[in-house]
Amino acid sequence: MIKKAVETMNSRERVRRTFAFEKTDRVTIGYLAHDVAHERVCRLMGLDKNDMLTFLKALGVDYVGAKPRYIGKQLFPEIPNRYVNPEIGAVKKFVENEYGGCWDYCDYPLLNADDEEIYNYPAPDPDDYDYEELSRYIDMVLEMGFSVHVGDTGTGDILNTNGVLLGFENSLVNLAMEHEPTLHMTDKRLNSQLGVLERILEKNKGKIDFMWLGEDLGTQRGPTIGMDMYKRVLAPRHQKFIDLAKAYNIPTQIHTCGSSSWVYEEFIKMGIKGVDSLQPEAENMSPRYLVEHFGGRLNFRGCISTAGPLAFGTPAEVEEVCKETLEIMMECRGYHFAPTHRIQINTPPENIIALYQAAHKYGCY
Repeated sequence: MIKKAVETMNSRERVRRTFAFEKTDRVTIGYLAHDVAHERVCRLMGLDKNDMLTFLKALGVDYVGAKPRYIGKQLFPEIPNRYVNPEIGAVKKFVENEYGGCWDYCDYPLLNADDEEIYNYPAPDPDDYDYEELSRYIDMVLEMGFSVHVGDTGTGDILNTNGVLLGFENSLVNLAMEHEPTLHMTDKRLNSQLGVLERILEKNKGKIDFMWLGEDLGTQRGPTIGMDMYKRVLAPRHQKFIDLAKAYNIPTQIHTCGSSSWVYEEFIKMGIKGVDSLQPEAENMSPRYLVEHFGGRLNFRGCISTAGPLAFGTPAEVEEVCKETLEIMMECRGYHFAPTHRIQINTPPENIIALYQAAHKYGCY
C-alpha cells in the first residue's frame, strides 16, 4: 500500500549517516502508535497487528528497539483491575472511550509513602533479564535489514517516572529539594537501567546503532523546571547514560516533550546527538526555529504533530503538513521523520497511510 522510492542504502547505513549529518538516499523513518491506532491501520493494510516487523517493513521504518525480558522475582504485588509494571511498579487502569480505550497511570504507589518506603523502593537486578533471547532477536532483525537501538523514552527518565510513582507534584518538590530518599530511589532505578544497557551493549558489540533516552522538560509554553535544577539534579544522571553510549561508540538521542529547546545547548555540551518528539505547536519548537538554532548540531526526530491534521484532518492535509515539514527539516540533514509522541487512538488509519506515503514521496535527497 505504501509506494516507496528507489533506495540505495540499507537502514543501518541510513541511520548512521543521519546521526553524522551526512547525505542519505532518503530521510530515516520512525514509528510509534497507541495499540488501537496500530490495530486500525493494520486492518486497513491487511496485515497482522501482532507481526510488527512485517508491518514496519511495509511502512519503510528503519529501526527497532532491543529490550530484554525481565525474568526475575516479582517485585510488586498484583492489583485487581490494574496493570502493574513489573520493573518500576507504576500502576495503570483501563479507561474506556469511543475508540475502545487505553491504559493510563493511576494509584501512584508512593504518593503517601514515608521516607523509609521511598528509600527502600525496589529496582530490578540487571542480571535478572534474558539477554540470550534478546541477542537472538537482535540477530534476526539485523538479518531483516533493520537498524537497532537500545533504550526508549523511559530510559534515563527522572521527572516522569518519579511522577507516576510519587505523584507529579511530590516528584518535582522532592527533586527540587534534593530529598535524599527520593534521590536514592531514583539512582537505584537508573543504575539498574545502566546495568541492563551495559550488558546488552557488551554482548552485542557492533550491532547497536544508537541509545534512546527520555525526559519531559517542557510544558506547551515553557520549561517544566529551571536550568539550575536541570544542571544540578538531572544532568549528572543523564551524563552517565551518554558516557556509556560513547564508550560503545554510539550516539544518544533523548525524548523531549513540550517546549524543551531551552535545554538543547546544554544537551549539545553534554554530548547528546539527537532530540525526539518535537511538538511543533509548543513554544520555540517549530521546524523553522529548530533548524535555525540547532540545525547541523542536533538530529531531530518528530515534528509531525499528533494533535493536528494527522488526528483531525484529511489525508491531503496530512500530506501537505508532512511536505512542509520535510522541506524545512531536510535543509540541514540529520532528520528522522516521525510523529510527535505516539500516534493517538483517534487518528484515522487513512491518515497514517498518508503520513508514511509522504515520507517516501517528499523525503528523498
